[in-house]
Amino acid sequence: MTIEVRDAHAGEYVAIGEIVTAAFAADGQLGTDGSTPYAAVLRDVAGRAAHAQIIAALDGGVVVGGVTFVPHGGPMADLAREGEAEIRMLGVAPDAQGRGAGTALVRECLARATVPRPVGAGAGTPPGERGTRRVVLSTNTIAHGSHRLYERLGFVREPARDWTPVPGVDLLCYVLEL
Repeated sequence: MTIEVRDAHAGEYVAIGEIVTAAFAADGQLGTDGSTPYAAVLRDVAGRAAHAQIIAALDGGVVVGGVTFVPHGGPMADLAREGEAEIRMLGVAPDAQGRGAGTALVRECLARATVPRPVGAGAGTPPGERGTRRVVLSTNTIAHGSHRLYERLGFVREPARDWTPVPGVDLLCYVLEL
């Protein structure tokens, strides 16, 4: 089967939220029982859709993954600065991992980051010019599979931007220059 990526439909938001939560839990990022407050944030795909792009990965027509893409800052950006897009909350169903869905989702985000901004899309960038110079993301120190994926796609660590959103959760910053 071939992985398809596209904008998620609103009717898929619940499934994407559960998939992303399951992926984070399988990686050990949600504690031993998966009930950390961040699980509710991961499940709130509809809330993210108001401020970012939600992209779905499908295998044989079945949703197997999702990602939140923040093209030009805004309330969903944790790290993005002027000229940066951000990848957030990427997850692939544990039983679908290894089939290329994660890679396809990241590549779709990168493709979207290189699309010229439309008229009125951002101060300081003339319409039709690509205002995005790099893509940033943060990932948990324990998400070794994610580290390998991002590094394989050309992302490099930027330790000066590592951060700790809450005590006990240390996040690494990765950057890809476009």
